[in-house]
Amino acid sequence: MAPEEQDALAVREQLFHERVRECIICALLFASLYILCHFIITHFKKHTDFAAVHDDEDAAANRIALGLCTFTLAVALGAVLLLPFSIITNEVLLSFPHNYYIQWLNGSLIHGLWNLVFLFSNLSLVFLMPFAYFFTESEGFAGSKKGIMARVYETSVVLLLLSLLVLGMGWVTSAIVGNDAARRQSLYDLWDCYLPYLYSCLSLLGVLLLLFCTPFGLSTMFTVTGKLLVKPRLLEDLDEQLSCTRLEEAAVSHRI
Repeated sequence: MAPEEQDALAVREQLFHERVRECIICALLFASLYILCHFIITHFKKHTDFAAVHDDEDAAANRIALGLCTFTLAVALGAVLLLPFSIITNEVLLSFPHNYYIQWLNGSLIHGLWNLVFLFSNLSLVFLMPFAYFFTESEGFAGSKKGIMARVYETSVVLLLLSLLVLGMGWVTSAIVGNDAARRQSLYDLWDCYLPYLYSCLSLLGVLLLLFCTPFGLSTMFTVTGKLLVKPRLLEDLDEQLSCTRLEEAAVSHRI
């Protein structure tokens, strides 16, 4: 084998090992987030929501919905922690540039994590969360055999109709705003155009809702805390309280 072929084979083998390593690291990180989110949801949920369901079909449907919600929460938590993780990774690499044990914290891993978070965020936003909601509310079509698959069929049909309704409303809105070929052609670019814009718009709405609700939450928190805590009486005048008590006692005695 020629030296050039050996070098090319070594490069391909190195890229393959790096890709396998990145996949393993991403899987371990997501598994850790999934387990953490599962404990969070099971800690805050009501015990009657999933555990005390006597029907096996409803219990299975609730478990599936719990898994989908846990997956979505894990993706959201990963999206929140991705920016701090990127900053910390960059600082660690700058502090220890020649350390062999941290060379796996490279730009390719961070880029892959960003792509996975963006993909799963759109998947959770467009498909998983609506599917979980419609799946818990579904009972199967009338006349069909009851079971999990009947619920899956009904949920899929409802989700498909909802998607067609949203796309139709977007098409009509685009036709009303401007009836040109370029605007109609842009509707076909669903993955490249509309999903990123939809994700960005919902993120903007979430940030605006957070900015709107944070002052009210803080004011409510301080109000509740002020009601629960006992105010200190270090600066009160005891002589004044004693004189007020004597005056009240004299007034009561005079009335009697």
